[in-house]
Amino acid sequence: MGLGVLATTASAARSPHIDYDLTLDDTFILNEYARRSFRFFVEQSNDSTGLILDRAGADGTVPKNSVSSIAATGFGLTAFCIGAERGWISAEEARVRTLKLLRFLRKEAPQVHGFFLHFMNPETGEPRFNSEFSSIDTAILLGGVLIAGQYFANDPEIPVLAKQIYDRVDFAWMLDNKTLQLRHGFRPGEGFIRYRWDRYSEASILYILAMGSATHPIPGRSWYSWSRPRVRYNGWSFISGGPLFTHQFSHAWIDFRQIRDAQGMDFFQNSVYATYAHRSFCLSLKHRFSDFGPNLWGVTASDSPGGYLAWGGPPIEGPINGTIVPCASAGSLMLAPEICLPVLREMLSKYGDTVYGRYGFADAFNPQWQGGGLWVDPDVVGIDIGISLLSIDNLQNGHTWEWFMRTPYAQRGIRKARFTQAPAIQAPDWSQRLARVGNKTRLSPIE
Repeated sequence: MGLGVLATTASAARSPHIDYDLTLDDTFILNEYARRSFRFFVEQSNDSTGLILDRAGADGTVPKNSVSSIAATGFGLTAFCIGAERGWISAEEARVRTLKLLRFLRKEAPQVHGFFLHFMNPETGEPRFNSEFSSIDTAILLGGVLIAGQYFANDPEIPVLAKQIYDRVDFAWMLDNKTLQLRHGFRPGEGFIRYRWDRYSEASILYILAMGSATHPIPGRSWYSWSRPRVRYNGWSFISGGPLFTHQFSHAWIDFRQIRDAQGMDFFQNSVYATYAHRSFCLSLKHRFSDFGPNLWGVTASDSPGGYLAWGGPPIEGPINGTIVPCASAGSLMLAPEICLPVLREMLSKYGDTVYGRYGFADAFNPQWQGGGLWVDPDVVGIDIGISLLSIDNLQNGHTWEWFMRTPYAQRGIRKARFTQAPAIQAPDWSQRLARVGNKTRLSPIE
């Protein structure tokens, strides 16, 4: 099968095959939200290294003892390209920022077999929080690295650095040869982390890039080495491995529309189902949290009044307490805009600037925290802003999908996993997806 068969075409890149028409009001909301999200990656990048902070104050303040996240940095590299394309930053400034960061990653940042630290000192790259050299966070970084190489293809240095950074990653070293599953990471002096990416998760991009490597590839069979736990909830059936972000992160870069693997799995449609099921799950909690409703829902890994939690459902994970996480719906805009866009409108209409600030929405808020009124997270988190920005970009024009899917590395990995083009399908009638019953919304599975 030639490279062009699975490549994202220009026409397909302009909008998801779900064929959702955005109104002028939708476009205004999305453009402004995306612009504010982009601002985070410009303002919270280190002047010396270019590394992006893991989190910052929602008002733009930099926390004491700040920490950089290699995953947030991957989102940031993608954000620079989006910003240049949309005119929020000059192409030259985006190029300079990208070049500084890639030079640091290639020549100075600590790495083991090409894998980078999960958390780093933004000034030096030294480890923070006893950080591991992380496989998934490196993969998310590489999503941005490869897009930078694609977007700045005519630059004499950026594509070379991008290729060197990617080619250096020894994916085969991170592989457990017995199970053909990739490990979570490595700590010097301790060895490999005992956990593996052994079930459906956000690690799809890790496996695709590992299979696509020309220097240290893993076998195509690894794509089928992890389990696919099936969740059935309120008429929805889908495979899942955790909170909603597991259905979003890889989709930010990999265009899974209209391709299926050798087991016939349609990962794009699967994540659409997961988004609908999550909405239905949140609606089922309305008797406990009266603010939850058809247009106000969403819980995924985020800050909470009690600290950072990996929570969500179905099935229920974590102590759900009525906190709403904006990136749950925003990160799924590229998957199910007809149910996610109303959440943005509702949050803006009901809470306005209380939850919407310099970088878009606060990471999380709780309308009735312990009966004391509205709690709003004072921070924003880089990866949550990143998934929101990339999801908006893919919904509106598919640029991120198009840039990533043009790379030979993504194409090689997809071919190696034996994906094939799915038959063209007629766009569903969204009006049939939502059946109104009194004041309640009943969801029907997509046929």
